[in-house]
Order: sequence, then structure tokens, then C-alpha cells
Amino acid sequence: MGMYLLLFAGFAAGAVNKDMEEVPAYITVQLLASTLASATLVIIFGREKDHFVGTLPTGSNMQSLEVEFIITFYLMFAVCGAGTDDRKGELAGLTLGATVTINIHYLPISGASMNPARSLGPAMVFNYYKGIWINIVGPITGAITGAWFYDVIRLTDNLVMESSEINLSWED
Repeated sequence: MGMYLLLFAGFAAGAVNKDMEEVPAYITVQLLASTLASATLVIIFGREKDHFVGTLPTGSNMQSLEVEFIITFYLMFAVCGAGTDDRKGELAGLTLGATVTINIHYLPISGASMNPARSLGPAMVFNYYKGIWINIVGPITGAITGAWFYDVIRLTDNLVMESSEINLSWED
């Protein structure tokens, strides 16, 4: 789970920081791992439709897209705080686990993909692409927005902290 979050977070962080050099490698590894994991499950359980291991939106397209955006936004925001902020505490891992646990409650609406590779790998193995665009567009836009928003808050917070350190007294 940690590597899963790390790789997708690397993609979003690269997009926000405009450091796209490593993004193709992140995407390739994610898709390869998801496809191989899905193929392994096919070998173990067979290729029956009721054994589909991917994510399927069951809400309306708009409802599922909005849910995917929001839950991935929350997850990316938490990943940025837990993984990149110097002020993180000892409970940073708990924050990530709690965020994923809360996000899983939205499984009945959108499939709770939170990562396009999590949906694309099984879709390719099972050749079943119903609503796949939702699980591509929602998580990508949610993750990039979550990383960008965290950067804005961290930058704003740093500016406030620096300005509070300025001596504003009238005495020399």
C-alpha cells in the first residue's frame, strides 16, 4: 500500500512541481504492476465476470467522477503532509491510513479507485472498460489539485511564519 501511494504521489508531485522527468517511469511501473497483479488473480480465480477485480462506478457518471476527484484530493493532500512536510508528527502514517479508510466508504459509488492504474490494470486483463474514463480523469485531476493545494498552503504558511519573525518594535 505504501509503494502504491508513493508512486502515484510521485506522479502528482511531478506534475505540480513541473518536474516531469520521472513521471513516465511512475506511470509505467504503476500500469505494469497493476496488470501483473490482475493477471495473477486471473490465474488463481479464473476470468469469470463475477470475479472482476477492478473498480466499477455504480453511481451516475457525474456523481462517480466527483467522488473520485474528492477522495483522491483528500488522499493526495494527506500524502503531501505525511511525506513531505517537516512539521509532520509521529502519527503521519495514521493520517494516511485513516484517509484511505474513510475513502473506502465511497466504494459503492465510484469504486474508490484513487489511482488510475488500479482501474486500468484489471480493465486491460479482463477487457472490461465500463466507466474507465471516470477512474482515469477523477484521480488524476484530484491528485494534481490536492498536491497543488497543499503546496499553496505550505507556501502561504511559510510566508506567514517568516513575517511573524520580523522585529516590529520601535526600539533600536
